[in-house]
Amino acid sequence: MLPAAPDSATVVVESVSKAFRLPHERVHTLKERALHPFNRNRYEDLVALEDVTFTVEKGEFFGIVGRNGSGKSTLLKCVAGIYATDAGRIFLRGRMATFIELGVGFNPDLTARDNVIINAVMLGLTPDEARRRYDAVIDYSELREFEDLKLKNYSSGMYVRLAFATMIQVDADILVIDEVLAVGDASFQAKCHETLREIRSRGRTILFVTHDMASVENECDRAMLIERGQMVEIGDPDRVARSYDQLNFARGVEANREDKDRHGDGCATIVDAWFADENGERTSMIERNGGCSMHVVVELHQRVEDPVVGLAVGGQHVRWLFNTSSLEAAERSGIYEAGDRVELSVRFRVPFAPGRYDMSPWVGYSTGDRQLMDRREAFVPVTVVGDRYDAGLVQIEHEATFGRLGSSIAEVAE
Repeated sequence: MLPAAPDSATVVVESVSKAFRLPHERVHTLKERALHPFNRNRYEDLVALEDVTFTVEKGEFFGIVGRNGSGKSTLLKCVAGIYATDAGRIFLRGRMATFIELGVGFNPDLTARDNVIINAVMLGLTPDEARRRYDAVIDYSELREFEDLKLKNYSSGMYVRLAFATMIQVDADILVIDEVLAVGDASFQAKCHETLREIRSRGRTILFVTHDMASVENECDRAMLIERGQMVEIGDPDRVARSYDQLNFARGVEANREDKDRHGDGCATIVDAWFADENGERTSMIERNGGCSMHVVVELHQRVEDPVVGLAVGGQHVRWLFNTSSLEAAERSGIYEAGDRVELSVRFRVPFAPGRYDMSPWVGYSTGDRQLMDRREAFVPVTVVGDRYDAGLVQIEHEATFGRLGSSIAEVAE
């Protein structure tokens, strides 16, 4: 017999496993079955969850993160009772409201009014309570002018507004929310997060699946990282968010050594380029606000006077974040013969927000129109990990002052 759940826990998940049977071949008709009566159906088991165990205390905002296909949504559906588990148990204390899939529980051929009342009843309200709270739902969703429109004519964002507004009227003890909030517009997302903070302040428990690590760090009391159905890490949200970045961005960070996206006349070749940590070790992952260096090695194939070696750093949202070259070190770099090699090294503290970046090294002539000898686009990828304590793409070193200017009331009184 499994032990009883602790009194302080609202959600207990113990050794939960879930697998799906995927048939290799499907029999669609009786004719196919009759013609091939002895054919055996072959299956493949897809393990979605494997021995997952965690506890959520009353009033916690608990984040669940992981890459696509990691088992997050399957876990929430097991918690919500949509899927039966193959092994283990799930214990819940209190009324639960779920917001897992867009439009679940809604009938597209009914109006918003009918859907709100039906969905609220399904979530646990009485019909009278559902009717009394309808105005609060429609006002929160900001869909009053569309209340008599059938839901099949709603956009996905309007679906989110109506479903979320209905869910928060249920006064549930446990809210289970998947990443469908991302469908809504930015202003409504901000409104939802403010509402979730208010609900948490009233002692409600929230299970929240998301890919937004800023939300995890700013909103969650604890978080859990899942990968391939197994729990990788649980605890401090900042640490879990960093582990997610490492898992999500660090794959496939080998340099692009192919000749595609390469430009130049071939009189010099970029033979190597890399990022190094503050200890000088090559790395594909650097810490925000930590020490870092970038290196480019070039080999000359003919006599060149004052070659210029440079690099550019690009980001996910901005093509060029940073550019520099050997001109920062010396305007004239010297005369080099065929076979000579030169190296550009750039050291700095990492100002970039966590995410994926790349380096594009180049070498060119210092005279004339500075034609390129070689350039490698997005040649070396790198992942930045660290805390997201501000909303900017880069953190700029700066100073700020603040002080009293005086009182406008006193000036008026005089």
